[in-house]
Amino acid sequence: MSRRKLSSEERELWNKVARTARPLPGRKPEKPERPAESFQELMNGISKPAKKDDTRKASVSPLALPKLKPPAEREHHPLERPVKRKLASGRVAIDARIDLHGLFQDEAHALLLAFVRRAHERGHRHVLVITGKGASFGSDGVLKRAVPMWFSLPDFRPLISSYETAARHHGGDGALYVRLARRKGA
Repeated sequence: MSRRKLSSEERELWNKVARTARPLPGRKPEKPERPAESFQELMNGISKPAKKDDTRKASVSPLALPKLKPPAEREHHPLERPVKRKLASGRVAIDARIDLHGLFQDEAHALLLAFVRRAHERGHRHVLVITGKGASFGSDGVLKRAVPMWFSLPDFRPLISSYETAARHHGGDGALYVRLARRKGA
């Protein structure tokens, strides 16, 4: 039986599938790719450097932007059903909350990152992030879509264990219960 050469698209697809496989017990996994350290590191090398005599800002090609993993490959999992029920009923306390209504994306990103870091440092376990439903012109709100994607960025990933849509009286589709990761040494 002869093997044919894989096209570049087939090879890329195979590599994506191979990354999701787990090694058999007792076998060493192949060397994993090192994730980027921060959002800024992801963006490094993407923009074209501006010339010294050029007064315009550097531009970013949409084709050069980093590709985020599809939702199925992300690290976070939904909250367990009993935990979500306890948060909704008040048997588990929400340690802190933040409301991002009316903020621009860059403002909301910076504020949310600072909030999550501060809550994690204080040892909080469950927080409520209110994004708003933002259902204008028949589409979901920008922050409602963006916040879960931000949680998969390297800045947020080690701080967050899981998240889930909040109960109706806590904001419903316009809010998220977020479980923070445990602090090391705590």
